[in-house]
Amino acid sequence: MTMQLTDVTADSFDSDVLGADKPVLVDFWAPWCGPCRQLSPVVTGIAEEHQDKISVVKIDIDAHPDIAVRYSVLSIPTLMLFSGGQPVATLTAPRKRADILKALSTWL
Repeated sequence: MTMQLTDVTADSFDSDVLGADKPVLVDFWAPWCGPCRQLSPVVTGIAEEHQDKISVVKIDIDAHPDIAVRYSVLSIPTLMLFSGGQPVATLTAPRKRADILKALSTWL
């Protein structure tokens, strides 16, 4: 069974991401974004494999543009890893699973 990623909102972002007790990978996406839809199964797979070390959530930038602005997300898909309430890694338009895992290796 495939894991469902948690959708965070502007109201829940601070508690779900910034206040989390382990690193959180945030997938900034939009429903109309083809590359976002292509990346989704990769991100879900990483979430399933590493759920003991990191949490993975997604946020729709069309529904919650203020969060995208707060973290200077200018293009999607963007993956941003937060640890201790701070962004510690950003991948803009990642294409390969290996590239994502490499960027997250310190936390996995």
